[in-house]
Amino acid sequence: MPIKENAKKALRQSLKRVVRNDLVKAEIHSLRVKFRKTLAAGKTEDASVVSRTMAKKLDKAVSKGILKKNTASRIKSRTVLKLNIQNKKV
Repeated sequence: MPIKENAKKALRQSLKRVVRNDLVKAEIHSLRVKFRKTLAAGKTEDASVVSRTMAKKLDKAVSKGILKKNTASRIKSRTVLKLNIQNKKV
């Protein structure tokens, strides 16, 4: 446990940030699952909407420092690639 006051405050801030960051990551994860399910169901229009929403959330997470830039771009690239493959099938 921290002894100094500024270390105690830093610990409190860190714990709050962990909770906030975990919520954002969980939301992104749920969007990824929703994207996969809608794509598997053949609903390409809904999947494209989910993909755009996920891209916005990923960009926001990068700007806030929750995710790294390359991680977000990799996820966005994979979703767009899967969406394009599904659109070619239809």
